[in-house]
Amino acid sequence: MDDEQLRHYSNKLAYEIDSWDLRQALANKENVIVIDTRSTQAYAAEHISGAISLPHRTMNAELTASLDRTALVVTYCDGIGCNASTKGALNMTKLGFRVKELMGGLDWWKRDGHPTDGDVVTAQTVSTCGCS
Repeated sequence: MDDEQLRHYSNKLAYEIDSWDLRQALANKENVIVIDTRSTQAYAAEHISGAISLPHRTMNAELTASLDRTALVVTYCDGIGCNASTKGALNMTKLGFRVKELMGGLDWWKRDGHPTDGDVVTAQTVSTCGCS
């Protein structure tokens, strides 16, 4: 067994979550805070149901003081081609939270048929990756 490869895959699972696992955690009422790290305008248009808006550029100790420090924080953005979730995950980690980044962001969340809210909710097309 290759120890370096084992560490690599263990680290990926420690720091990333897919939409199916997040949906299960939310359905099981696990202590999870979902943070939309995009602009407030993007959040208003469409966001994961139950997510809070906290743009990565505004994250600081004052704005996060009321958040449960024992919760798992999951950050997301639009998806591939956007790194706001990575910037948000870094910021929240620096602020002392336990964080995972949602793989594929809002795009993959919707592709897997999970619910969204907002002013411009798009039709959800289910095309699962089959990894559940």
